Amino acid sequence: MEAILPAYKAVGNRRYRETSGLYWEDFEPGDVFEHRPGRTVLDTDNVYFTLLTLNVQPVHFDAAYAAKTEWKRLLVDSTFTLALLTGMSVRTVSAKVVANLGWDKVKATHPVFAGDTLYAESTVLHKRESRSRPTQGIVAVFTRGINQDGVEVMTFERTMLIYRRGHSPEEAANY
Repeated sequence: MEAILPAYKAVGNRRYRETSGLYWEDFEPGDVFEHRPGRTVLDTDNVYFTLLTLNVQPVHFDAAYAAKTEWKRLLVDSTFTLALLTGMSVRTVSAKVVANLGWDKVKATHPVFAGDTLYAESTVLHKRESRSRPTQGIVAVFTRGINQDGVEVMTFERTMLIYRRGHSPEEAANY
């Protein structure tokens, strides 16, 4: 198996700059990218996120209330899980994004609690050239979140507008 996706760009004699992400041309339907590192969710993450977003459901930040629910403890806000899994996939699937076009078919398939470590993987569903933007293309991926026990906790599809090779801001001479 040969890696064909460069992670570094030569910018001088024995000098390299880290790069992230794939250009539209690099995506192939069926490719699967395992996003690493994983991320352990903390109580603080959950409480800050729910308060930051004004989510007033007490199961996310009131331990006494949560103890009386079927979960018996604080439940991680599912929108935090969605944001975290999206963020974990950025280095590969959307570091060269022009714009996120949408998240579809979001499913919270298993509860997430503080202390869980999440991992993500994305499968390329399809891609097409943009009809109105010749320097960009559209890519759709299916992303799965998996906890430390291998249990799927969330799935979603995401559609993105991605730069084509030779047209991203990072290819500018001084970046």
